[in-house]
Amino acid sequence: MHSPDLPKTSQQSGNLNNMLKRFFQFLPLLLVMVAGIAHSKAVLIPAAPQLSSSAYILIDADTGKVIVEHNADEQLPPASLTKMMTIYVVAGEMDRGNLKGEDLVTISEKAWRKGGSKMFVEVNTKVPVIDLIRGVVIQSGNDASIALAEHVAGSEDAFADVMNQQAVLLGMENTFYRNATGWPDPEHLTTARDLSLLARSLIMDYPEHYSIYSEKYFTYNEIRQPNRNRLLWRDNSVDGVKTGHTEEAGYCLVSSAKKNNMRLISVVMGTKSEDARAAESQKLLAYGFRYYENVEPYGAGAVLKQTRVWGGLVDQVNLGLTDKINLTIPRGSQSELQAQMEVNKVIKAPIKQGDELGRLVISLNGEELVNEPLVAMGSVEQAGFFARLWDAIKLFFLEMFGKV
Repeated sequence: MHSPDLPKTSQQSGNLNNMLKRFFQFLPLLLVMVAGIAHSKAVLIPAAPQLSSSAYILIDADTGKVIVEHNADEQLPPASLTKMMTIYVVAGEMDRGNLKGEDLVTISEKAWRKGGSKMFVEVNTKVPVIDLIRGVVIQSGNDASIALAEHVAGSEDAFADVMNQQAVLLGMENTFYRNATGWPDPEHLTTARDLSLLARSLIMDYPEHYSIYSEKYFTYNEIRQPNRNRLLWRDNSVDGVKTGHTEEAGYCLVSSAKKNNMRLISVVMGTKSEDARAAESQKLLAYGFRYYENVEPYGAGAVLKQTRVWGGLVDQVNLGLTDKINLTIPRGSQSELQAQMEVNKVIKAPIKQGDELGRLVISLNGEELVNEPLVAMGSVEQAGFFARLWDAIKLFFLEMFGKV
């Protein structure tokens, strides 16, 4: 005997109840899956390496973005990292035409007698400027540094004044030089951040001089000396910059490396050995290249928006950027960038090309990365009297009704 069939509506109700019961059974799993999918889109960047050094910093040379820093503003003795500024000043004199590579420099007794690392120039001999530059950069010669300082400024003390003036111009707020060599002095101090600014300026401003920092050997007076930057032998992407060491400063290294379209600068101060300063610098560089990238969301001259112009011969003007936008961001996070254009509500003619008419703001995860002017990409002349009057009337009513 067959049991009586349930009414159709009861069957539907039972099916619905079963479906709801199964849905709520699987709801926690569904929520976990959704959360997992959302979480998987986030870019995960591991913590920066912790270095065995007094202070350090890692920046992108093109954008200036600080990727890693520790005690970056602590004033410390720079030792021979000082010579980066010595060469920067000399490079500036050559760029302005006040000095030539073939100019001969007479070696003073003070330069000849100076202790520490040497180029081994002889007193009263005449040495070309370009040889002395290599003696400073590659051999870290104190004698060569003093010889250049005296030739440029008349004395090492006067040259130190020039170095300090240049430091101010570069924004090196916590740096003070007492000499051209890095010879210990309680007032001769700098910071990891300031050194990164100096290295960046050296690379950007005088690339022809920076190329010398990658040379591995220099021979003078039949004495062949190697560049003390061990990373030049360990990593082909490294092409500078300068080592330093005194008992007070420890072992220091400013290094720079380039891979594809990205150049990084690392500064490591106060390590315990030559090997340590090289190894710790490699950690910083490897971290930066592995987990960060440079992107260019907008190029120079890019037109980003067209907006209304009142009282002009034309009623629209293109807005864009004077310079390209280049950003250093966590690798893979470009899709998370958010761009917002803030344009002046009322723009009236006349307009000159390059006039600022708004701002472009780019942010990543709530952090503002860019705040650059939006400028007119062309000029707009005023219209005639009646056209301007008609636009003024329309604008008046639009503003009165809150339409602008």
